Amino acid sequence: MDLDRLGALRTAEGVAALDAAARVAGGDPLSAASALRSAGVPAGLAAAALTQVELRRRAAGKFGPAADGMFFTRPGLEQATRQVVARRRARRLRAAGVTSLADLGCGLGADALAAAREGIRVYGVEADPLTAALAQANAQAAGLAELFTVECGEASAFDVTRVGAVFCDPARRRAGTGRRIFDPNSYSPPWDFVTGLAERVPYTVLKVAPGLDHALIPAGAEAEWVSVNGDLVEATLWCGPLAKTPRRATVLKEGPPVNASGRAGAPSYHLADGGTLHPADGETVHQLIGSGEAEAPVGPVRRFVYDPDPAVVRAHLVAELATELDATLADPAIAYLYADQAAPTPYARCLEVTDVLPFSLKRLRALLRERRVGRVEILKRGSALEPERLRRDLRLGGDQPASLVLTRVADAPTVLVCQPVS
Repeated sequence: MDLDRLGALRTAEGVAALDAAARVAGGDPLSAASALRSAGVPAGLAAAALTQVELRRRAAGKFGPAADGMFFTRPGLEQATRQVVARRRARRLRAAGVTSLADLGCGLGADALAAAREGIRVYGVEADPLTAALAQANAQAAGLAELFTVECGEASAFDVTRVGAVFCDPARRRAGTGRRIFDPNSYSPPWDFVTGLAERVPYTVLKVAPGLDHALIPAGAEAEWVSVNGDLVEATLWCGPLAKTPRRATVLKEGPPVNASGRAGAPSYHLADGGTLHPADGETVHQLIGSGEAEAPVGPVRRFVYDPDPAVVRAHLVAELATELDATLADPAIAYLYADQAAPTPYARCLEVTDVLPFSLKRLRALLRERRVGRVEILKRGSALEPERLRRDLRLGGDQPASLVLTRVADAPTVLVCQPVS
């Protein structure tokens, strides 16, 4: 994709090519390309249209139906914020009274579009000319061009005094190679500029990698980790008046909405400052907050084991969850929680422990054979074992399922044989 190809796709001929590509895509790529050329679509335009259709198909998981009218690049799509996460962030900004926002490093515009849909005037800044053009095209496709405009330039050159709030998602991959950057000082823009934004604009929000070292969190900022359907997707730093609690784990679930009584219906969720936001249909939101510094008590393995959501683990809120569940750790460095009773929680998965064994392949294989286990789910924390290799070495042949938890107890390699708790 380049600027010329993008321009061609936005002409009447390009729109027709995209429509034709959508009808033939999904099968053999060579056959699809041949079909477009047979229909009179030039080869270059046919290739660009087929690529966009494929990217839109992949983007549906992040953007839903809106993806059908958007323009993407592969790297841009990989790095774009999921719509469910961007929408929740935009609603929190709007609830805080934000009416104008600078999106520094706006990428394809996922976060900016979500903010614009909430009525916030967004000024996007993007250093790459093609990405900037794609973001502006996406704003126009969404009918939000009056609320979201894009400047091609460096984030550091934007006059932040023009806006009431700033959102910055620094690039964490090397241009050209796509390799991840783990040193924040090598981000673009660099970490000192990113964290310095909060001193210039009190309402500052920073999107950061989920693996961010807690020592790098600016003093006074709220650090939030977000998971979607069990996958840890990002971390966010809320600065100034936006900071409500030291640490927050946000667990988002997409699917049929369920209210507090367990019946269908879109629930509301509450912020630490007492404000209330309402998720979209099909979305449930659960939030656990705390200091991130508490320590959970340690005890023996008990009847039930809880595997906390990764957002809870990364936010260092396992101790807060332990208090809710009346649970303990079996090892102070491993985030499995153990309890005598099974309690429903959105923040962890619960399994019933049937057997506790010091790890021995021979003993484990014999036990599973005795139980006629032929299918195993393998979870692990604190174990160097490779699950797929262990699965092969077990040589399972029965017809019953089981869950195996590979961990340490009192610093000894241990395996828990478990069954799911509904």
